[in-house]
Amino acid sequence: MVNTNQKRVKAIWRGGFAFEGVTAGGQTVPMDSPAAPGGPTGPSPMELLLISLAGCTAMDVISILRKKRQDVTGFEINVIGDRVEEHPKLYSDIEMEFVIHGRDVDPGAVERAVELSEEKYCSIAAGLRPKATIVSRFRIENEPALAEE
Repeated sequence: MVNTNQKRVKAIWRGGFAFEGVTAGGQTVPMDSPAAPGGPTGPSPMELLLISLAGCTAMDVISILRKKRQDVTGFEINVIGDRVEEHPKLYSDIEMEFVIHGRDVDPGAVERAVELSEEKYCSIAAGLRPKATIVSRFRIENEPALAEE
């Protein structure tokens, strides 16, 4: 029996501080250290954690907005994470700004979608929350309605 709750990944050293993360399905993600000689060749693991938070929440929010039949034409999340000085240098504060582009998007629907992701669905946020304060805000960039012919 296959355990669908189990995920397997690996990191393969590519020299210096560079590694390649590989999923069981073969997808790859470069990783490197900001201290790498000559500069990093990929995001750091801590940057990838913020990217994972953004992706996890984004997938939840867009799914909820689709179910609410919101006309979303573009969507991005800007994330800023502040880390403590002491090792293991965890994130203490994380700020997320949701930018939704669309036509007649209901602010209440966006607020509820973000709330559901943060409180119920996003496992990355749930894992970070014991040590980090996560604050979210959103803005809607309205686009003109399509002209009817």
